[in-house]
Amino acid sequence: MDIIIYIATHKKTNLPSNKIYKPIQVGANDIKEDFGYLKDNIGDNISNKNKNYCELTALYWIWKNSNAEIVGLVHYRRYFFKGMLKKNLKNVLNEQYILKTLNNYDCILPKKTYIAKYTLEEQYSKLHNINDLKMCEKIMLEKYPDYEVALKNVMSKKSFYAFNMFIMPKKLLNRYLEWLFDILFELETRIKITNYNSYNSRVYGFLSERLFNVWLEKNNIKIKEEQVYNIEENVIKQDITSLIKRIYCKGR
Repeated sequence: MDIIIYIATHKKTNLPSNKIYKPIQVGANDIKEDFGYLKDNIGDNISNKNKNYCELTALYWIWKNSNAEIVGLVHYRRYFFKGMLKKNLKNVLNEQYILKTLNNYDCILPKKTYIAKYTLEEQYSKLHNINDLKMCEKIMLEKYPDYEVALKNVMSKKSFYAFNMFIMPKKLLNRYLEWLFDILFELETRIKITNYNSYNSRVYGFLSERLFNVWLEKNNIKIKEEQVYNIEENVIKQDITSLIKRIYCKGR
């Protein structure tokens, strides 16, 4: 089967040698330098929204333009790795492993991120404008009222699948993205973010991480969790921090 794992990046970066990995330059409309990568501003695209949508501009491009049967999204500094303490790019998931895994699971996702002190809703209120989340939830339930239970369950948890990273069949991704962008494009018409700083201007990217978890729960997606490392940080520190938060959360 045809597999492409897209690497969202806004700069020139080291890449895995495995041919299934393909960089996509996000926010290409605003970046003058040509890295020789696929750009998110060709074909049907929302590249101009990158400052607010982050890696979702790559996701939209994949949805509308990729013909691969299995697709994935990773980041220029975050990858799925085979095994603990192995952040060398030669240890990223390969084609054989992906195919074998997806014979038994719907998708591959990062191991859960644990928040420790707050629920998912409380965490959002501490970092961002809670009114944006509430409006997003309102729109979701207007359009998809059968998601109410899943929404409540996810927002009360202290762990979630972060980073908008995944590997899954393209047909399944299409289902998710049709749902996701239906909600987010409506949200754009109902909130004002002109006074937000550069961090909180990424509002649709932040909200999409929460929405992804709601969609996963509602649709009973069978998930295989895999190790993700930020290759720019110490892996032992990353593992210890995750373990401490997990113990504190008691697995929630």
